[in-house]
Amino acid sequence: MENDEIKESHPQEICFPDSASPLSSTDVIEPFRAEPDKLIDSQIRKMDGVPKRSNRILGLKLTDNSINALSGAMAGLLSGIVVCPLDVAKTRLQAQGLQAKTTENLYYRGSIGTMSTIVRDEGVRGLYKGLVPIIMGYFPTWMIYFSVYEFCKDRLRTNSPHWTFISHSGSAITAGAVSTILTNPIWVIKTRLMLQTHIGANRTHYRGTIDAFQKIVTQEGVKALYAGLVPSLLGLLHVAIHFPVYERLKISFHCYSDESEPNNSKIDLSRLILASSVSKMIASVVSYPHEILRTRMQLKSDLPKHLKRMIPLIKITYRQEGILGFYSGFMTNLVRTLPASAITLVSFEYMRNFLTSF
Repeated sequence: MENDEIKESHPQEICFPDSASPLSSTDVIEPFRAEPDKLIDSQIRKMDGVPKRSNRILGLKLTDNSINALSGAMAGLLSGIVVCPLDVAKTRLQAQGLQAKTTENLYYRGSIGTMSTIVRDEGVRGLYKGLVPIIMGYFPTWMIYFSVYEFCKDRLRTNSPHWTFISHSGSAITAGAVSTILTNPIWVIKTRLMLQTHIGANRTHYRGTIDAFQKIVTQEGVKALYAGLVPSLLGLLHVAIHFPVYERLKISFHCYSDESEPNNSKIDLSRLILASSVSKMIASVVSYPHEILRTRMQLKSDLPKHLKRMIPLIKITYRQEGILGFYSGFMTNLVRTLPASAITLVSFEYMRNFLTSF
């Protein structure tokens, strides 16, 4: 009885007795479900290299990776639906530079003007062209991205503050590369559907997502589904800036009540939104030109062949439109990406906290 009292007053001795190795996370988490033992779980995770969780929801066993995947998928899906009209407007603005001979002939002008023109010409449904591939795209993209990102971040975890930014950048680049390569065909289809319009002699003729996929493969070959992949990979510079800056700002802005255990602490919503918006803005300014190149390379293949290669495309864009040509639709993109980033990252954090609270 006396020994039991000693153990209760010194819970760490249960997990780390003298001359014994630490217990695994399964040994600790599964048997104990009482509220006080969350402290033990927290200590074990800190000292044992953050092992996998064993949460159960609706009878299903969820690990850290599955929680990150599910949280990322739901967050990406929500943001994609909310900002779809702005995505359509941004895509039209990005693409029209090659289609208009002079800036005086531009059909779309500004975020509000572009959306007004689309509604006038195509109705409200025109603002949601490409919604199906957006749903099909954002769900796996963010599911893959957050899974790989959190996995790499744990593996590259370092106690040195000087290497934290580099480890986060490496994690973001790896996650971005994997998700970009796997989902590029979906984004090609999304771009084609968003650019469908009554304007121009060579207008596209896709009836939907499946029809677009079949016609692209039949008329242009499978290779066309990977159009714009190179500038998309160059766009990894964006995530290499965005997520490390976001991670840093979360700490600087004190977004969590307990920064040592963010998954189990209260979130300050306004500060988290500010952190996501500022980090997104910084990354967008630096990396936006790659989006112009990617969108224009994904245009229908009846454009001159030299415009389907990146270097000639850079030259002709600069010659016809100057430096500003690489920032076509930038303000529309910013209006779209800031709320999209906030919705994605905030909902991811809340969803992950919710799932890990069981």
